[in-house]
Amino acid sequence: MAYRLPPLNALRAFETAARHMSFQKAAGELHVTPAALSYQIRQLEEHLGRKMFNRLNRAVELTPDGVLLAAGVRDGFDRLNQAVASLNQRRSGNVLVISAGPAFTAKWLTPRLYRFIAANPDIDARIAASIRLADLLRDDVDIVVRYGRGTYAGCVSTKLMDEYVTPLCTPALLNGPKPLRTPSDLVHHTLIHDETHVGVFDLPDWRHWLTGAGVTNVDASRSGLHFNVADHAIDAAVSGAGVVLGRMVLADADIKAGRLVQPFPLKLKADYAFYVVALESRVDEPAIKAFHDWIFAEAEGDAAETPGPPV
Repeated sequence: MAYRLPPLNALRAFETAARHMSFQKAAGELHVTPAALSYQIRQLEEHLGRKMFNRLNRAVELTPDGVLLAAGVRDGFDRLNQAVASLNQRRSGNVLVISAGPAFTAKWLTPRLYRFIAANPDIDARIAASIRLADLLRDDVDIVVRYGRGTYAGCVSTKLMDEYVTPLCTPALLNGPKPLRTPSDLVHHTLIHDETHVGVFDLPDWRHWLTGAGVTNVDASRSGLHFNVADHAIDAAVSGAGVVLGRMVLADADIKAGRLVQPFPLKLKADYAFYVVALESRVDEPAIKAFHDWIFAEAEGDAAETPGPPV
């Protein structure tokens, strides 16, 4: 039996109000007045012949009928969003949009990407570097490299590599006027702080590393150079400005080229890792699979050359 569905605007108003449990907040999200939103929900209730909300003094709550409808409407809008996103992502040609953080893009991905292009000349690879997390359902992005815990709803997420932090400096500092022989020698050098993560995720800092190394004569809070962009902190160390507590994945190319060296063996593992993420519904698309396979081959090559974590 076919039922006449309520107006789409009324369903959207209901879903948003049920999610916020507030007509005012829902109206703000939908850019309508609270009165207009309330009218749309009344239309829905009249259409269904059932009350969806109990209007309280300064709040609203779903009725049992409202709870039942909210689950179905939310699922319906999620499926609709995914269908539209999949349709939009079926571009002409073989364009692949890859999203990654600016530092990872600049320091790790870009120096290698020419090999992906050479191996896949039929794929038009485009990089979207941004500190904002890409939404694979709504953004014009096909596959992302994310630094996090790897849990993303509706996606296939595979760990690419772990991250470690350790002091890094130019080779000239090792044997300069104040050579770096032991961790205690850091007292004579400028400490470079990468503060990209502050307020976003936890990452070992200079205080953690100095404690782990048993250093007591270096004050991690003393004045130094502070950067809120990871690749800028690494570049400062390359220029000889001091010793950075650098992220080894991001500094990989500079280490291999000899621009940076690791003066001490101690490195601390970060709680987060790099993951390659794609929608479950799209992981088998040829261009996405090609990039996925390529980037893991690149990372495995690095892993074979990089010493393992300290025991």
